[in-house]
Amino acid sequence: MFYILSKTLYYLVMPLTWVMLLLGLALLTRHPRRRKRILIGTLALVFILGHTIPINELYAWWERPGTPYAALDSTYDVAIVLGGVTNGEQRPDDRVHFGRGADRVMHTVQLYKLGKVRHILLSGGGRTLDGKFLRESENMRDVMLLCGVPDSVITVETQSVNTRENALYSAAILQRRFPGQRYLLVSSAFHLRRAEACFRKVGIQADPFATDFHSSSLPYSFEKWIAPTEQAFAEWGLLIHEMVGYVVYKLIGYA
Repeated sequence: MFYILSKTLYYLVMPLTWVMLLLGLALLTRHPRRRKRILIGTLALVFILGHTIPINELYAWWERPGTPYAALDSTYDVAIVLGGVTNGEQRPDDRVHFGRGADRVMHTVQLYKLGKVRHILLSGGGRTLDGKFLRESENMRDVMLLCGVPDSVITVETQSVNTRENALYSAAILQRRFPGQRYLLVSSAFHLRRAEACFRKVGIQADPFATDFHSSSLPYSFEKWIAPTEQAFAEWGLLIHEMVGYVVYKLIGYA
């Protein structure tokens, strides 16, 4: 039930949903002046949400900072890698299809190759709205094996369908197989606040390792000051979804 509710909430907080609701309200409003105000407000909202600079600055504030490999001064026993980066329904199914977030996998491969982690725990199952289970962690393992990471150092957790379950099921494995050791939590930079809080809630203290940054530290060009983009619009949806998820998890005691 929580899974279905969370997906429903996701669509309700999407900026495109707000725009569609405002346009619908404008169509239903009979008063011309009120309709004009709604349309002007909708255009202003579209311009703000499509502008690169505000969303980039908000991401820069929200995201966990990156850690250079050289700054990891010792070896971690386990890197915990959270899923949410592959598309298990994409065809053909003879390969792994990555969405954005593949850095979670590839940067962990680098961590292992550099001797920064000894073992890798891949956490993530996934489920479609019709109830079909997707074993995402196994897909991530397949890619790591192709990159030369030994199967003997990889553990997969295939049950979790959200960040709360990532923490719960990973904690059970860590407490059974790697108790009291040093853990490195690998996820997208924008997702690490919620992930860290969920793992602390179940008694796992892990250092964060941010990947897949959505913010940019490059100087803003002239066009970014004046021209809205569809990419910025999409970035707002992702970050609002994450922020709302963080607040909801706090309210219900998951984080």
